[in-house]
Amino acid sequence: MARPVVSELRLSAYAGRRRAVHPLGPVTLFAGPSGSGKSTVLHAYEALARLGAGEPLGEVFPDPAAYVPDSARPDAEGRRGFSLGCTVDGPAGPVRLDLAVQAEPELRIVGERLTRHGRTLLTTALRDPGRTTVQAAWHTAGSTPVTRAPLPDDLLGTALLPLRVAGATAGQREVLAAAEQTVVGLRSLFPCAPEPAKMRAPVLAGEGRLLRDCANLAEVLHRTHNACPRRHQRLAAVATAGCAGPVTGIGVRELPDGTVQALLGRDARPATPLDRLGDGELRYLALALTLLTGPGVYAMDRIAEVPEAMQCLTLLTDDLDRGLDARQVGALLDLTADITADGHMRLVGAVGEATAAQARRMPGVAVVDLTP
Repeated sequence: MARPVVSELRLSAYAGRRRAVHPLGPVTLFAGPSGSGKSTVLHAYEALARLGAGEPLGEVFPDPAAYVPDSARPDAEGRRGFSLGCTVDGPAGPVRLDLAVQAEPELRIVGERLTRHGRTLLTTALRDPGRTTVQAAWHTAGSTPVTRAPLPDDLLGTALLPLRVAGATAGQREVLAAAEQTVVGLRSLFPCAPEPAKMRAPVLAGEGRLLRDCANLAEVLHRTHNACPRRHQRLAAVATAGCAGPVTGIGVRELPDGTVQALLGRDARPATPLDRLGDGELRYLALALTLLTGPGVYAMDRIAEVPEAMQCLTLLTDDLDRGLDARQVGALLDLTADITADGHMRLVGAVGEATAAQARRMPGVAVVDLTP
């Protein structure tokens, strides 16, 4: 059975992007010069994912005016905003979610539409600007064709439907299936942004869930070394392709103060602590570890109601190739293609033009050129 995945992003009017439609495959890399909008596209994806997880609009968009297109003019009431959306494929077929967000004078969701096979399953609209709610209507197909109720204007209505819809009619079950697929597809996202400066120091050993900035790299290596020996061995093999000199393995040393320190084995030479590695090597190791570990290792909200076998995790990485040389990029792209081949993981990232040229020669990798 198909796992829910975000198969398309739509930036109808979002920051510098207008009427932009971007299909997403197993590996999708956005390329283009600085200022072309690569980070904007990735931010839109992450914003939708956070809304799908139930985060309030103000936390997702703390500076909403930054996402209003420069050409947008306020209406008679001084209102301006932005719009974005996505399509989530899965067992229910393609489901579209489209949002209209008012950024000024007050931040709120003023319009939301969830559709499947051309049928509108949920629609919301702002009826009374003086209230902090929108009027929602969702498909019922029973004795009452449509159910109407107010919903908060700062939360994604689609994420609230599983709490509001009973599933007593065929129409309600269709709404639930579409909403749940959309939420699972959006929530199955892990943004990864390794910061080498935070990865060098020993860290306390804990549950070993990888942070977004990979600051606890040594802690996670300690976990994989003890609990996932096969993945750990594969990481050591991958490290050889991205680190200078011969690498015979990756080890972890427990220090007297209770912290753990990661080490690279070097043949007969003393092991090299990771704090001596260059930024590129550290970023390479962190990205490779992110690809090789399972969903339970990431510091993200688990979707407990859906078995992991029915989920497909998407890694979101801006500046994927920052600090990496061509050899490291090639090894990382090869690993990405291999890991994503079984359908359990996808990758969406932003890269420079040199990496884009490498990636275009690889089967299964889609490169989206955002050059103006």
